[in-house]
Amino acid sequence: MVTTTLDRLPMGTAELLAEESSKTARERRRLPDAVSSRDLYRDVIRIAWPSMVELLLTSLVGMADMMMVGAIPGKGDQAIAAVSLSNQPKFIFISLMIALNVGVTAVVARYRGAGEHEKANTALRQGLFFSFLWTIAAGILGTVFAEPLVRFMANDGLSAGTLSDAVDYLRIQMIFFFTMGITATFTAALRGTGNSRVPMIYNMTANAVNIVFNYLLINGHFGFPALGVRGASIATIIGQTVALVMAIRVNAGGKYYFTVKPLDFLHFRLEPDILKKIVNVGVPSLLEQLILRVGIILFTRQVTPLGDLLYTTHTICMNIQSMSFMLGQALAVSSTSLVGQSLGKRRPDMAEHYSRRCVYVGLITSAALGILFGTLGKYIVGFYSSTEAVRLASIPVMIIIGCLQPIQGPTFILAGSLRGAGDTRSVALVTAIGILLVRPIMGWLTIEVLAWGLMGAWSAISVDQAMRCLVLYALYRRGKWKKVTL
Repeated sequence: MVTTTLDRLPMGTAELLAEESSKTARERRRLPDAVSSRDLYRDVIRIAWPSMVELLLTSLVGMADMMMVGAIPGKGDQAIAAVSLSNQPKFIFISLMIALNVGVTAVVARYRGAGEHEKANTALRQGLFFSFLWTIAAGILGTVFAEPLVRFMANDGLSAGTLSDAVDYLRIQMIFFFTMGITATFTAALRGTGNSRVPMIYNMTANAVNIVFNYLLINGHFGFPALGVRGASIATIIGQTVALVMAIRVNAGGKYYFTVKPLDFLHFRLEPDILKKIVNVGVPSLLEQLILRVGIILFTRQVTPLGDLLYTTHTICMNIQSMSFMLGQALAVSSTSLVGQSLGKRRPDMAEHYSRRCVYVGLITSAALGILFGTLGKYIVGFYSSTEAVRLASIPVMIIIGCLQPIQGPTFILAGSLRGAGDTRSVALVTAIGILLVRPIMGWLTIEVLAWGLMGAWSAISVDQAMRCLVLYALYRRGKWKKVTL
């Protein structure tokens, strides 16, 4: 089990909670006795770095997928657009899974902080049961409706070959959707305990398997068939299956906090109290994810009419930007876990100390990444596409991505802190305003009215992200999240 500085501190009392609520901003910055800032940074980084490695490698595998399908002779740019297009409807189905897992992480973190080990195990069992039901249902829906979903996303802006490849890719993903969903729930629970190293190991293994089978199946090597885009989708599924098998094994033995075994579900029963806690946190997160996906779909439909060339450029830049998401998301994992555990132990002072240091680390690392993207963007894009027009079109977009980094990282971390506290409603509301109002309105203005093309699209993204960062920071400063009960 992962231990932190928080484990050395006593459980909070009513007196401590009352004292904390009366402190000034300066007094709240003072650390408890025998706790140093160095201790807190060590805890933050100890949880964040495995997640950062895992998420970064996952992003790199996504890049590798794009690069490897981009190397298909005669249809590389078309294949890139097809993979990106098929991922958008898949993310709709992922939304409920993400929402459920936000609830699992928050509830497990609270129980871990309060020292209620068996309730944490029960929370994981409840999460796994509903994850299985949803991913099976989603898999059926996604398989049956793959073609209309892809055509809706394309908005008559892409070629017939791109659409055909996108449908093939999506159907294969959805048939085996349960492998991703169940693994993600195991991962969410482990992160709630502060253990991000074990998920890193099995997800890294899955990524390696994915890359190997990409090589074997996309263009055909060592006697394997050349399946193109379908080969990339099959390779992803094989990697996810490997991760699932490993996740089941590590969560069954008790070495890593949990003792949840497949045979437990022969005698499964609902636990209304625990399930209610997961739902209370998860439902607002579900709304957030659905809003996010609907907004992205609407925005994608604004971009696709720009044509294959600019949509491919947009797709590549979005894929590169996702690398920077990994940095913020890794620190958000740390913040969610440590805030949840701190509040479970009735130590809102420690929740604030941990979340603040997560933001500090995020600001520094995001600024460094921004410089990298802003100065070397054209060369990074060159790994995806050999088309000179794509590389040239990407230069101003990559500069924008670089400038967004110091805003983007703290946005993820502040949202992670609020989710760890169980305040998913505020995060959902901010996301709704940004993704359903700010981004599409700005997109309409800059793309359709002002005719700024791809620069208009990324201007809209910039305004949306800046707004969300400012509002989340204001909500965090109010401090009401420290009083949320599950």
